[in-house]
Amino acid sequence: MTQNNDPNNDPAGNTQHFRRFVNENPVSDEPARRPIVPLVLAGVGVVLVIAVAVVIFLALT
Repeated sequence: MTQNNDPNNDPAGNTQHFRRFVNENPVSDEPARRPIVPLVLAGVGVVLVIAVAVVIFLALT
């Protein structure tokens, strides 16, 4: 029995495995989205500061 010492038994096999890997694991090109919660909290804080300033202004006049 002879042994097949050819390192390239299936030269297309690696390419096929790579293509299957790429097709099953798509990479998203869109950047990571910033979280919205800190922006909402900052907006609520600004509104509260303005409301407190208006109440103090009305109380003093």
